Amino acid sequence: MTTALTPPEVRPPLPTGGSPDRAAWIGFAVVLTATVLNILDSTIVNVAAPAVAAELAMSTSALEWIAAAYTLALAVGLMTGARLGDLLGRRRMMLLGLTGFVVTSVGCALAPTGETLIAARALQGLTAAVMVPQAFGLLREMFAPEHLGKPFAAMGPAIGMATVLGPVVAGGLLQLDVLGTGWRSLFLVNVPVGLAALYVGWRVLPRTTPSHAGTRLDLTGTLLLGAFSFLLIFPLVEGRALGWPTWVVATAVAAAPVLALFVAQQRRRLSAGLTPLIETSLLRKPSYVAGLAFMTVFFGCVVGLSLVVGIFLQVGLGETPMSAGLYLSSLAVGSFFGAGVGAWATTAVGRPILHVGLTVMAVGCLVLWASLRGADGGVGALDLAPGMATFGLGMGMIFVPLFSIVMGEIDDHEVGSATGLLSSVEQLGASLGVAVLATLFFHVIDLESGGPAAAVATGRHLAAAEQTLLVVVALCALAWAVAWALPRRARAMH
Repeated sequence: MTTALTPPEVRPPLPTGGSPDRAAWIGFAVVLTATVLNILDSTIVNVAAPAVAAELAMSTSALEWIAAAYTLALAVGLMTGARLGDLLGRRRMMLLGLTGFVVTSVGCALAPTGETLIAARALQGLTAAVMVPQAFGLLREMFAPEHLGKPFAAMGPAIGMATVLGPVVAGGLLQLDVLGTGWRSLFLVNVPVGLAALYVGWRVLPRTTPSHAGTRLDLTGTLLLGAFSFLLIFPLVEGRALGWPTWVVATAVAAAPVLALFVAQQRRRLSAGLTPLIETSLLRKPSYVAGLAFMTVFFGCVVGLSLVVGIFLQVGLGETPMSAGLYLSSLAVGSFFGAGVGAWATTAVGRPILHVGLTVMAVGCLVLWASLRGADGGVGALDLAPGMATFGLGMGMIFVPLFSIVMGEIDDHEVGSATGLLSSVEQLGASLGVAVLATLFFHVIDLESGGPAAAVATGRHLAAAEQTLLVVVALCALAWAVAWALPRRARAMH
């Protein structure tokens, strides 16, 4: 199944030499805004989930879907979004994605039921999948190669600050309850920001000749990849609530042959001289395949644990959304400082920094576990800050060098496909982390039996958090072992 695509209008060629002009930096601001909007909407549910569940009377499995629907749709759509940028032009796809993101944000804010919100979140993730993969290509179109390091150097700290401030801003908006909108304000805030980025982007983002004009989009591959992701995630999220019937288990098992079918279909396209969704040669590189496995586990730990801690702070410890956001920010603050170590270690150390970061993450989890284990019901949110900051420190050490190390043995012609697949796997890992860790947490805390008060009275909230933390430690150990198969040195990205 293929669809013919028409290339956009042409503007001047890529920049060469000279200092970046004012328009390039304004364009960079648009790209950064789109990237930050995606980061914020990937994480706001960590603080907003209890408030959403209370207003819309959502079950715990439905609550997991608020987070999983966005990241799963983003994971499924990223490869196609990147390919659309090649075919139709990155400016066009960035503006189209931003428009869709604004519209779906309004849809999320107006959602009258949990089911409607989940559907709107999935659509929002798909629009983000159109928007996000255009960032790197647009920067290359706006900045000459010798100046490309400048916007990337500025983007790193800005993204780090967005990660730090995201939970705080979300908690603050919930606490302020602007115009009585409650959690809906977290989505409405995207509207003015997105519209401003749209207006500026329309004026300054460059129109260039698409790199694969006339190529056909692989819709069959997209559908197969989407089917695999859904078959993998759905049983993990819904299995506990449904009592793990046979058909749910069969659904999970069916993911494997669908993945095999996808790989075979991609190879057939390549043999026929058609452009595949991914370069199948990547799957013959053991170090890259190991990198995909590493990223799945790593991002599953990070995103899944963040969601569980956000819910635990509010449901288990009775914190307000604002204070929960502040305590969650200790995770991001640790990550911010760890990123400084990671930036230095990318070229100076290489692969061993991943082992160091994972060890620090595991130590952070054990510090959190010890804080809860010896609490005897008297634990406070402040007691969790040291462990969360330590976990964040290790996480930050890995964030910066990870992509470059995984790409260490990738050939030049494979870079585009390799980076797109890594981004997709990052989001798929996030969805899996939410599904696995949140399912475990909700199974143990068992909110359906008497609600939060009963869970706290019986200590189930502590038991749920403790078991989740030990699983994260085990996952860190698994990633630690997988990391040995990664390239020793990072790839020089330019």
